[in-house]
Amino acid sequence: MHIEPGIVSGAKMVLSYGTATVAFGLLSKAVLDTVNKDGVISTALRGVIASVLVFCFFQVLPHHPVGISEVHFILGSTLFLMFGLAPAAIGLVVGLGIQGLLFAPTDLPQFAMNITTLLVPLFAMSVIAKKIIPERTRYVDIQYSQALSLSVVFQGGIVTWVAFWAFYGQGFGAENLASVGSFSVAYMSVIVIEPILDLAVLAVAKWTDKLQGSSLLEKRLYSAA
Repeated sequence: MHIEPGIVSGAKMVLSYGTATVAFGLLSKAVLDTVNKDGVISTALRGVIASVLVFCFFQVLPHHPVGISEVHFILGSTLFLMFGLAPAAIGLVVGLGIQGLLFAPTDLPQFAMNITTLLVPLFAMSVIAKKIIPERTRYVDIQYSQALSLSVVFQGGIVTWVAFWAFYGQGFGAENLASVGSFSVAYMSVIVIEPILDLAVLAVAKWTDKLQGSSLLEKRLYSAA
């Protein structure tokens, strides 16, 4: 989902700074809410774990260039269910930043666009989660249809933003349309894998209930009270 160098350039870059500012505003609110609810240490620890995982998702897991961008297994819904909204968002920002600094410095000028592309779908997914997962349902008990819905919102949001940046920067020429189309088809295939992985991870968490109450995991994972 990296926006490749040159896709958006010049004065058009200003828009990405505005969208990233909004995304960071949402992140700040989520962090404050989580700190008030769970404390600074728990929030920070989960953020660190999520950051390490995101770095691995980007740098270690297979990733292939397709069309205008690359296909990554970001697993945003897994991060959200296991660690909560704010730690997952922190993980996406920090993990992507470290990966860019250490291995892909050419991606840094596009950091604002890439952060927007990741965070806005994550926050949209959190809104959908509140609507489709009943208040008294623990995350370890969610159904496949619910996990699939979360994945569709997150991955679909990423595809939508990548397409937006591509059309915004390069227009609607035939070559760009084909490039966006090939990326979209390839990226949405992640939806086939992510809900299954979500349920597998949640099943392991349910089986190892000794982790219940751990400050390293989202409280809603085991308790909906």
